[in-house]
Amino acid sequence: MPSTDALATGLDRSSLPAAATGLGLRRALLQDLRDAPAGDVDFLECAPENWIGVGGPAGDALAELATRYPLTCHGLSLSLGSTAPLDTVLLEQVGRFLDRHNVPLYSEHLSYCSDEGHLYDLLPLPFTDEAVRHTAARIARVQDALGRRIAVENVSYYLAPEPAMDELAFTNAVLAEADCDLLLDVNNVYVNACNHGYDADTFIAGLPAARIVCLHVAGHLDEAPDLKIDTHGSAVIDPVWDLLARTYARIGARPTLLERDFNFPPYAELRGELHTIRRLMAAHAGAGHD
Repeated sequence: MPSTDALATGLDRSSLPAAATGLGLRRALLQDLRDAPAGDVDFLECAPENWIGVGGPAGDALAELATRYPLTCHGLSLSLGSTAPLDTVLLEQVGRFLDRHNVPLYSEHLSYCSDEGHLYDLLPLPFTDEAVRHTAARIARVQDALGRRIAVENVSYYLAPEPAMDELAFTNAVLAEADCDLLLDVNNVYVNACNHGYDADTFIAGLPAARIVCLHVAGHLDEAPDLKIDTHGSAVIDPVWDLLARTYARIGARPTLLERDFNFPPYAELRGELHTIRRLMAAHAGAGHD
């Protein structure tokens, strides 16, 4: 396991500036990002599985952007909570990709997505002691193999299989057992709070702020008043912006990424959302003593 300085915060370990604002690197945005003026974004985030081995014009664009911006990686396929064998071939490929692009932060989802084959969805883990031990052990294996700490992201979910504890207790137990960091997805907290009837602010207040290395914010689909679907296909709504602002007020600035996966608007609209992130962070500069 990589050594851990008990006095270091997750923010220190991420090596991104606290007030960094980022955007998800998607192929549909490649030209917009290449044309973007300096200062629009501070870092880009990609799923390494979508870029490993990619050549041609897309590969050239990635290489160019990686020289202009720090590149963080958010994995999709390691299936940290699965009982299927860990994909060590993919893990080796990811490690080489991280090294090649000097990636300062690698994260994965606190979920599973494989069972004798890829399921192409991020499925919720049972909130049990057994799942804590199993998932934490796999995270430790990943950290050992990569020679670095990783962060895990709280995911949106719609059913809670076999809950023996709540989501907050489960998340905290995995973080402590694995000694890893947290990528806090604020939109996922909002979605889960609405769908499962808990208080979003109480959830965030209960997380270990020192382990939070990055934040995500995104849009979702309002299927019904009590059913929100995490889609990354629309603009961030005001209640999520408000929750993000309260998160900054509680924990201080953290590198924050705007996620958009489809239904891409004109780049100027994404730029406006990035400016909103910067404005909210600046309003709470110096906050965060939890």
